[in-house]
Amino acid sequence: MAKEQDTAVPWCPFCGQNVGKPSHTPERKMTEFPVGRCLCGAVYASDATGHNVGAAMVETLVYACGDNADFAWELLPEDDYLTGRIENYDEQRHSVVAKKNVDGRAVRGVLFFVRLHTDVQDIAERIRERKEENQQQIAAAIREPRTVRVEPDPEEGHVRQKANKRQVKRLMECGDIDALVRLCLDDKKTLRLMQRLLYDPQDEKRWYTAYMIGKVCERVATREPGSVSELLHRLFYACSDSAAAPWGMVETIGYIISLRPDVFGAFTRHLINYISEPSTRDQVIWSLSEIAGSRPDLIRSTPFYNLFHFLKHPEPQVRGLVARLLGRLKASEAMFQVMALSDDNEEFWYCVDGTLVKTTVAETARAAVQQIQEGQNHGR
Repeated sequence: MAKEQDTAVPWCPFCGQNVGKPSHTPERKMTEFPVGRCLCGAVYASDATGHNVGAAMVETLVYACGDNADFAWELLPEDDYLTGRIENYDEQRHSVVAKKNVDGRAVRGVLFFVRLHTDVQDIAERIRERKEENQQQIAAAIREPRTVRVEPDPEEGHVRQKANKRQVKRLMECGDIDALVRLCLDDKKTLRLMQRLLYDPQDEKRWYTAYMIGKVCERVATREPGSVSELLHRLFYACSDSAAAPWGMVETIGYIISLRPDVFGAFTRHLINYISEPSTRDQVIWSLSEIAGSRPDLIRSTPFYNLFHFLKHPEPQVRGLVARLLGRLKASEAMFQVMALSDDNEEFWYCVDGTLVKTTVAETARAAVQQIQEGQNHGR
């Protein structure tokens, strides 16, 4: 009788209900702990030895976030979630043993609990719901590769041209993409000369130059993707160089990736590195929006939900660009946050095909909400 009183069924520290025995998830991972879920929404993991509570805590938090580790790393204890633990847990018998001993066997197990706050839990749930849809989008993109017209070989007897600064500048100003593509295929330094034109104090000219480089690289990549890849590496290096001004660099990267995501989509993740700098933040968000227009799965494979808090940024430029991005992503996870901007009549600028366009945060937010709702209806 005494032994029965020394054991108890484990309970949830948040709601007091008895919890079931933890088990491994269908998708097993190395070093994974058995996990479970309480009816109140809390999740828990079992550390049978009691020596790996730190690892169990991490896995429990990641499990609570729908196995999305990037999202879990952004959460703060107390602010975003609560934790609890049950000591003296015996995993074999699924019971709590007060005496820490069963028939001479030491019991030192721990059940570690995490419960997300309601708003964070809602976001995590929407992320889980979109995960499967995102995988379907990736599969569809693979099944239906984009049809790209390969640039033709030069005619027999073609004499290669040599590029010079004056010629490249003139062709850029005229918008002669055909001539620039031919020149790039004849002389690899053409892309370097085009890159130099980004150093212009006028915003309109920089955006136009970035657009032209993107359109030229779209076609050059069908024949010589290596030269375009080298350009991307130079642009990223220039963005990281503290002694250089990143004028037009991020914008150009955004255009190149968005126009040929099938070749350069892997560069998308590296753009996030420049979002914390005020000098490149707007351009990064705009670039992500352009990429999302053709390959939203590339953005969803990054920790894009880190951008949600920018919807409350003091600058309308940032709020508007993030709303536009989330609309293009059809991010139902943030629909209510985007909807809150529907009365924000502050103006901001963004670029369309090399031309700067003015609009309001409210107009962009309403359009984004409509895109999100259309995405929800399409998924049903």
